[in-house]
Amino acid sequence: MNTKTTIPISEARKNIFKIAEKVQKPGVYFTFTEKGKPKGVIMSAEEFESLTETMEVIRQFPNLDRDIAQADKAIRTGQYKKYPTLDDLKNDWGFKVAEKVNKKNVISTVSKSKSKKKTSRYSGKR
Repeated sequence: MNTKTTIPISEARKNIFKIAEKVQKPGVYFTFTEKGKPKGVIMSAEEFESLTETMEVIRQFPNLDRDIAQADKAIRTGQYKKYPTLDDLKNDWGFKVAEKVNKKNVISTVSKSKSKKKTSRYSGKR
């Protein structure tokens, strides 16, 4: 649903709370006019953030359609193996995924004042 409503700013001012509620539905936005000329737009904050993020991706990856088409072709033709995997990149850049906590490194202590069991992830004495 993509609903655009154009209204004068003076009318919008009278109905701003109703308008703010209506734009919470996906695809609904209002264009405000002054003397018949567009002056502003109101949409939900969620849609604004989504639109802003999309524009940022487009700026960062201007040839995204071409890049995706090349990757699809590489996968179809079996040429994808020339591309590094995520694990390859992590290793190249020195990133290591944290392993699960080793139970030997977790110690339990009993509090003398409350006698509740406390667990620490540090391997040392308390």
